[in-house]
Amino acid sequence: MKIIGVTGPSGAGKGELCRLFSTKNVPYIDTDSLYHKLLTPPSQCLDELVLTFGEIILNENKTLNRKKLASIVFTDAAQLKVLNSITHKYILAKTRELLKSYIEKDYQFAVIDAPLLIESGFSNECDIIISVLANKNVRKSRIIERDKINIKEAEKRLSAQNSDKFYIDKSNYVIYNNGNLDDFSKDFYDIFKKIGD
Repeated sequence: MKIIGVTGPSGAGKGELCRLFSTKNVPYIDTDSLYHKLLTPPSQCLDELVLTFGEIILNENKTLNRKKLASIVFTDAAQLKVLNSITHKYILAKTRELLKSYIEKDYQFAVIDAPLLIESGFSNECDIIISVLANKNVRKSRIIERDKINIKEAEKRLSAQNSDKFYIDKSNYVIYNNGNLDDFSKDFYDIFKKIGD
């Protein structure tokens, strides 16, 4: 089974690419969704985050206050690094478990949608890496709408992201998603044909 890693900055549209893969009967793992599930109490991952960042990151019902955690890590590169060092091990373990099940089901391909695919080192376990990129203003609008945050918070997140060059240099394929879904779909089918050959 070929493992296809999909990465790129926040708001670029990685999920849309994975949706297109799913139309070709290719299963995909959304590591953001995995992360959210792994944080549902009782959770070893959440317990470790609380030990590190304090109970200030919890809501009254002891679930994670994502906005509070984001306000800590997106203003401090060192804190973001600490967060990633904790969460990656849990996400990667679950991802490997799911990939094993796809191998047992004889899938030809499986896709991993991972914003930090390269930084986590999991890119080394992928056969193909595809980066999804989009203009900064497009990404800003998308994350404001998706995450219900203000412009200032969105810009803070974007400033913590890697440059387009970072992704281009480390990818087998790059696909742009600036809003024209017809062009995006055509580019996807071109890449899928090359991967399948």
